[in-house]
Amino acid sequence: MYAAVRRYEGITNDAEAGRLVAESFVPLLQDVPGFVAYYWIDAGDGVMASLSVFETREGADKSVQIARAWVAEHAPTLIPNPPRVIEGPVVASARA
Repeated sequence: MYAAVRRYEGITNDAEAGRLVAESFVPLLQDVPGFVAYYWIDAGDGVMASLSVFETREGADKSVQIARAWVAEHAPTLIPNPPRVIEGPVVASARA
């Protein structure tokens, strides 16, 4: 498995960002081959992060491309700053 983490700062409306992500971004990721999971995290004070998990590196890479294009098209003033991105293989995990 591979994961991509994106940290966004300067978000102008956390609730609206969460709503838009859930309604129009998540469905795009679910269509990427190898999709495993996605989480949108509200850290408060205009800081939010996402975790995308895929079976392959290609899926994780694609999620970063989709996120960049989605923000530019749907939320450029809501999410005004580019994210800090880290990506790599999942080397340990656990589930309930």
